Order: sequence, then C-alpha cells, then structure tokens
Amino acid sequence: MDMLYPRACVGCGEAAGDDFHYLCWNCMAGIQWIRDPYCFLCGDPCYGMIHGQYVCSLCRKALPSFDMARSAASFAGALKTMIHDFKYNGASWLRQDLSSLLAACVRTHWPDSDIDALLWVPLYPTKERERTYNQAMLLAMELAGLLHKPLAGRCLRRIQPTATQTHLTASRRKANVHAAFEVAGGARIAGRRLLLVDDVMTTGATVNECARTLKQAGAAAVYAVTVARG
Repeated sequence: MDMLYPRACVGCGEAAGDDFHYLCWNCMAGIQWIRDPYCFLCGDPCYGMIHGQYVCSLCRKALPSFDMARSAASFAGALKTMIHDFKYNGASWLRQDLSSLLAACVRTHWPDSDIDALLWVPLYPTKERERTYNQAMLLAMELAGLLHKPLAGRCLRRIQPTATQTHLTASRRKANVHAAFEVAGGARIAGRRLLLVDDVMTTGATVNECARTLKQAGAAAVYAVTVARG
C-alpha cells in the first residue's frame, strides 16, 4: 500500500517514518512531551525547580473531582495539526498514532491494576451526527485494545448542547458544562475505577464535570488521560 499510496507526515508533508504512521522522525522529535515537574492532580506542567509532590494553585483552590489527570504532550506543533485534522477534518485514520501516545502516557502513570474500564467524553447527539463520529470514542476504543482493558460503553451521556469551550475563560468553561452529563440507566459504575479518555485538556472543566457525574453514580475512582494539554 505504501508503494501505491505513500504515507505523508501530517506535520510537514514529507515521507512518514516507521515509528508513527503519519509523522516523520523530525516532527516526532519536535513533540513537546510533558515531563516533571507538573501538578500531581491535574498534570498541568510548571517550570522551575520543584521537589516533592506539587499541587498547583487551581487544584488547591478547588479540589478536582477526578483523582488524577495526565496528558502525553503539549498541544503544539505537528501534534496540534494532527488533533485538529482528526477532530474537525474527518482524519479518523490518525487515531492509531494518537492512541499510541495515550497508551505510553497511561503505562507511565498508572499501574495496570488501577484501571477497571475505559470510557470517553461524550458529544451531544446532534454534534456527533454532524461530525459523524466522536473523536474521543475512537481514541478510547483504540486505547482499550492496546491496554487490553474493557470499555465501559456509553454509560456517560451529554444531555445539554453546550457551546464550544475553545474561546471561553476558565470560569465560563466550568459554567458551560455544569450539569451537562448524566449516567445512563443500568450502567455499571459503582465501585469501578474508570479511565476517562479525551483528545485535549485545557482547564480540565469538561473532564472534571464528567468525573463529578461518575463519582455521584458511585465510581470508586475516575482518572483522565488526554493526548495533549492546551
């Protein structure tokens, strides 16, 4: 297939490498991986010399509902282009490369025994029909296969057609998604440790509201993992 339809790098258009399906080595090397130091709770990177367990000022001010959130890399460069194409331009084939980043992040931060099942941040039904797919669901399905973990299915639903979070302030993002989710009737949530999957985390308002809803339904723990941190 590569002879007939050569794979091109999403970042620069040159020939893709062997480590990723749609990234060349140079663009892959340019990914800004999230490393220590970062907030122990939300995973937001910080700068400078920090010793011991660090919790950012936002998490100290309002303890998040999720138990821990982590992201693989910064939302910049070739990775930003990949996620944008995957999310808005129908490039669903990029899910393999993006999910491999998620899998590496999960294996770094969570012991295998800490996760019972995976689920994803849901879209409102109208938006999912317009887009024809939920990018977070595709990532969760791919990631579940890589981790050999079950999916929790469509146990979480978005019940309000919220506005896009892209241009909102942190406080408005939180208000925008308040009470926007519910747990489906009959969903197996109680007592389970769940890993919530999404593409990008910025302020964490969306994953935090999802986690709050899942905790109210009896989840023992809710973790969040995203490909990128905005």
